[in-house]
Amino acid sequence: MTESTSGTTSTATTGTSTAEVWEPHAPTAAGGLRPLYAEGLDLRVSGTGTAQGIADGVVEVTAEGAGEVRIEWRVPCVDATALWTPEPRGTGWLPAAWSAPRRTSLANGAPIAALVGTGDVALCAFAAGRPDVLAGAGVVEETGEFRFWAQATDRLTVRIDTSRRHFGRALADLAAWWGEGRTADIPEAARRPAYSTWYSMHQDITPKGVETQAALGKELGLDVIIVDDGWMTADRTRGYAHCGDWEPVSLPDTAAHVQRVHDLGVRYMLWYALPFIGKDSAAYRQIGHHVLADAAHMGAIVADPRQPEVRAFLTDRLARAVEKWGMDGLKVDFVDWFARVDAPPAGPGADCESVDEGVERLLAEIRRRITAADPEAMIEHRQPYVSPGLWPYATMIRATDCPLSPQENRQRTIDVRLAAGPVPVHADMLMWHQGEPAEQVACHLINVLFSVPQVSVDLATQTEAQREAIAFWLGVFREHTATLQLGELLPARPDLGYPMVTARGTGTVAVARYAALPVDASGDDWRTLLVANADADPDVRLTGGRGQAAVTVQDARGRIVRQVEVELDRADTIAVPRGGLLTLRRA
Repeated sequence: MTESTSGTTSTATTGTSTAEVWEPHAPTAAGGLRPLYAEGLDLRVSGTGTAQGIADGVVEVTAEGAGEVRIEWRVPCVDATALWTPEPRGTGWLPAAWSAPRRTSLANGAPIAALVGTGDVALCAFAAGRPDVLAGAGVVEETGEFRFWAQATDRLTVRIDTSRRHFGRALADLAAWWGEGRTADIPEAARRPAYSTWYSMHQDITPKGVETQAALGKELGLDVIIVDDGWMTADRTRGYAHCGDWEPVSLPDTAAHVQRVHDLGVRYMLWYALPFIGKDSAAYRQIGHHVLADAAHMGAIVADPRQPEVRAFLTDRLARAVEKWGMDGLKVDFVDWFARVDAPPAGPGADCESVDEGVERLLAEIRRRITAADPEAMIEHRQPYVSPGLWPYATMIRATDCPLSPQENRQRTIDVRLAAGPVPVHADMLMWHQGEPAEQVACHLINVLFSVPQVSVDLATQTEAQREAIAFWLGVFREHTATLQLGELLPARPDLGYPMVTARGTGTVAVARYAALPVDASGDDWRTLLVANADADPDVRLTGGRGQAAVTVQDARGRIVRQVEVELDRADTIAVPRGGLLTLRRA
């Protein structure tokens, strides 16, 4: 354990790395940067800095000063393969040091990243201790180093991990640091597979349509239904001009309709585009003058959460879904639209200067109101608003929209899970063409195996084979939730979009194979090894295993195609159909 301090200086050129970096997209920290000792790091800070060793290869650095303070460090860019971030399309390459930095806030992004090296090790991972950070990362062309920096107002603390552990383990520890002192109350239903109306119905919402899909979904293992856009308007032309009033125009006799869904044994959540006040709504005439931004192309304005009138109005409108209609939760959409770099000064009547503070007060009050009515009430947030500062106000985080894109859904759910701490991660809604074979339906589900699946197809039109594939794989999700969602997550090769992902639970290991790669069966800690095959190559090669195991191979529809006993150290390959599941059990 070490600790060191530094004062302010204007120089940034000392030690072995002296190259200055052109920064066309970022402000320069006032007062320059000064070297600061921290085990093995080429580290500089502005203002007054301290560095303290937390564990082997983990350092916590704090900078304080008037105005913007910066912490900057470099590591050799040796055997590097990818820069990981939790943003959509954020992983898989190495940016240049002069690239535009990321600006995170409570409502958009999370201040965490990792430089990943060969063998999936964390060459350098870091997280900041506050949500509102400007952060840059990239290759220094002059030296071949990789440079990180983070900047914030007055005080900033970052943790830096150069332990060279698997990057998933490094990120899990950083997320655990974020979680210290934060509460995340997660109802059991937040981890259950869900049906969403968005891709299957879009705005064509009716009570009969919702109830039909809820009933069909329950038969297949979908325990929650999420009704999306369209319930609050008779207009079917998309856009958000009708948001704000949140009257159940398309769901008359709402409480009775909700009760009918509950009678099926299905939980019910309702969608809200929280920031938008549509210009065709009565709400626009009431609070439309409290404008944070004009979203003209959306037919709406973004309301200013710094205004108590706005927060009270929105809280009342959202809370009544649970308080009056008996809903089980809210799908709270577009929170990231509150994140404005060009926010105007707070207007008359505002009770806080910071938009982030206004957002937090709004979300906290919504959460308080609905859990007072139902302690198990759920709230869905969506990528990119994945900040740990929002964990107390969410019970699930969904990957952002990527319709009919299984690889993208896989990458986004894994990326979010690596930084989501205790909050369940949901897949973007799964959809497919009516002619999709059962094998590909299964692959859609396997691609999101380590998240909570949401399905959004018309279940009444699915073939028997498609229904069997859905039911089989939803059964796998439900049976192995403890491993798939709560186990240690170890994805491979972020530079290739995670062609293999492993989750390790107590006695169970689950592997999803998206490419023709061998599966590591080593170790004595597993009694059950699951291998989900989403690749066209059926030959699953096991390596490193020993002892005897009972083998069961099921196809995409759950039908058993092979059952044998094998000696793992002699097993070569086991044929597993595309979309199928290999289960090995040791006594």
